[in-house]
Amino acid sequence: MKATWNGVTVAESEDTVLVEGNHYFPESALKREYFTFSNHKTMCPWKGQATYLSLLVNGELNPDAAWTYADPKPEAEEIRGRVAFWKGVKVEA
Repeated sequence: MKATWNGVTVAESEDTVLVEGNHYFPESALKREYFTFSNHKTMCPWKGQATYLSLLVNGELNPDAAWTYADPKPEAEEIRGRVAFWKGVKVEA
């Protein structure tokens, strides 16, 4: 699977976990030079607290475009150490 935004591949891996229609990439698959800090957080009743990352590609910012569960609830343990995308990031094979 490949995640692209603004014409650039920001993550790529054959090892993704599909949960609720979102592909969760291993953190090691991220091209870190395109990721930047976000202080945004949300709470999921069954996965736990999500923290977000923003994308900065070719001078354009996509705030809170990726999320991860650093300490997921036991039911969501399979996504620990993984990152998913939204906000216009294309995820495709």
